[in-house]
Parts: sequence; C-alpha cells; structure tokens
Amino acid sequence: MRFNRILLSSTLIVVALVVQVSVLARLQLPGAVPDLVLLTVLGLAFVYGHVSGALIGFGAGLLADLAPPADHALGRYALVLCVIGYLAGLIRPENGQIRSATGPMAGVVVAAIGSTLLYAGVGALVGDTAARHVGLTSLLFTAVLYDLLLAPFTVPFIMALARRAENDPLAETTPAATDVSSGWLSSGTGLRIGRQRGGLRMKAARSRASRAGRIKGIKRL
Repeated sequence: MRFNRILLSSTLIVVALVVQVSVLARLQLPGAVPDLVLLTVLGLAFVYGHVSGALIGFGAGLLADLAPPADHALGRYALVLCVIGYLAGLIRPENGQIRSATGPMAGVVVAAIGSTLLYAGVGALVGDTAARHVGLTSLLFTAVLYDLLLAPFTVPFIMALARRAENDPLAETTPAATDVSSGWLSSGTGLRIGRQRGGLRMKAARSRASRAGRIKGIKRL
C-alpha cells in the first residue's frame, strides 16, 4: 500500500472507531450498534480494491478488538472485517465507474448481514453464545437498518476522500485510479479531469499541425 493510502485509511479508521465507541455505542439503541468502522472499511475497499480492503479490514478489526469495552476473543472482529474488506474490494469495477448508488447500498446490506453472521459463527466456535441471548434475527434486522441509515452520510464521503488521495500529484498514478464514487456523488471530478486532459491534448495536436502547415507554406514561397 502506498503512503497516502496508509495515512488516510489509518486516520479514517481511528476517527470512526472513536466515534463508534464514544458516541454510537452509548446511544443504547435496541439490537445492534451502528457499525461505523464497517462502513469505513467498505468505503475504502470500494476504491482501493480487494487486497487493500483486506489489509484495511484486518487492521480496523484488530483495533476494534483492542478498544474498550472489548469482551470477546482477540482477532475475532479482525477476521470478520478482513473477509468483508476483501469481498467488498472485489465489487470494485475495473474502470472505477459506478453509475448509481444501488451497488454500494446492496454491498452495505450484504456486509451488515455477513459481518453479523460471521461474527456470531466465529463466536460459536470459541464458545461465545452472547448472540443467542440477544437474538440473531433482531441483530440482523437492526444491523442492516442502522447501517443503511448511516451509509449515505459516510460511505460517499469516505470514497471521495480516498479518490482525492489517489489523485495526489506526488503519488504514482495508475489507470485504475479513477472516480469510483461518481455514481454516488454527482460532484465527482474524475471523468471531468479526464475530459479536460483529452481536450488539451487535442488542442496541442491541432496547434502543431497548423504550425507545420505554415512552415510548409513559407518554404514554398
């Protein structure tokens, strides 16, 4: 991972974890807790791809395992978010263009359900039966509901920040570094920048052709 990705991802994960532990977890909402860390991992994986998504998910989950009040086995949530980040990165299209918010929102629903089931499954393997006492159906419904309500205010913003970091002039540019959030944020600038560069290249080619024509005309005279 490049330095700008590591710096941005670390900052966003730490901020999301602090907000989730200090604010969202204290709202005492029925059922699950809104998972801001999960949404942050999803937004970054939608831009960076499956490899970076898995690494970011593992690091975010490990921090969540260590953050108080952690009452589960270390590495349990790291495994969950590592898998979610990897799978979310696979949804990222090769051309980096998403026409609508349907894909990302469907990804949020699948991630909320998958993370809850995977977390409960790993807990059952290690002997943690807390999900049975709360009710798995209630956890699934509230997790999807809370994450869907929170996603439009977080995921597009995170994707835009990641897209902007990829456009850092000091960073190495790649063809895949295009605007992934253009379908969710109508103000995305990746395609506009590409069109402006193409227009400048066409103007430069036309100016060179006109200069060559003038030189030939002068020689004939």
